[in-house]
Amino acid sequence: MKPLENLKKKKLFLFDIDGTIAVGDTLYEGSAELLSHIERIGGRSCFITNNSTRSGKDYVDKFRRAFQLETVEEQFVTSGFMTIRFLKEHFAHKKLFVLGTVSFINELRRNGLCVTETADNDVACVVAAYDSELTYDKLVQACKALSVRDVPFYATNPDLCCPVEFGFVPDCGAICRMLTDSTGKTPDYLGKPSRHVVELCLSMWGFSKEETLVVGDRLYTDIACGINAGVDTCVVFTGEAKPQDMADTSYPADYCFQNIKELLMHCIEAP
Repeated sequence: MKPLENLKKKKLFLFDIDGTIAVGDTLYEGSAELLSHIERIGGRSCFITNNSTRSGKDYVDKFRRAFQLETVEEQFVTSGFMTIRFLKEHFAHKKLFVLGTVSFINELRRNGLCVTETADNDVACVVAAYDSELTYDKLVQACKALSVRDVPFYATNPDLCCPVEFGFVPDCGAICRMLTDSTGKTPDYLGKPSRHVVELCLSMWGFSKEETLVVGDRLYTDIACGINAGVDTCVVFTGEAKPQDMADTSYPADYCFQNIKELLMHCIEAP
């Protein structure tokens, strides 16, 4: 671990949400206090999540309703948001086949993108997201779109599982594995661990890399994202990653804590 006193220099905290500061509608102990501490020191909390089923506005509403926390849309950078930015830049006015929730597809359409949910012959690319409304027919359509023509394949995030109150459920990465096993096509992921997620936050809020800390519960997305962007990272063991995973990983975190409350303690006590 890097020296704990370095935590006192951090001003921009980029938090994963599910499994890191909360699970479902339950905020972990210490999360609200850490967010208040960051505000008191003149810093900024942002939330970088690979959950593409919610928009920034949805998260503002949820944080107010479930956590009694006031936030603004600009604090949320989701994999859906990163995907929309990419698609608007590269596939404007082209037909996209999208495997995702109704909410996600509507968000794409609100941003002027042309979305189809059937494997039409003029599809320009295939996009997969975390789909809590997944059906077998959707998988069939996705396989057809990827097999009939050699079109690009993108996905919001590589997370294999999503934390819920009782454990985990399949996430976008698990869905993509089914598509890859069926078609031989592998997607390019647009959310974490892409360094562009961190770089966007840096440009939005004006902090330096030295002042920035990525905090998450997953090594191959959260911690890898910080490493790819050249900023310090912190893993908490309240989600997917476990202490024993640190012995043999390609994504070693700079700081490891049992939970957010322990991170808070060290942020306050750092000399």
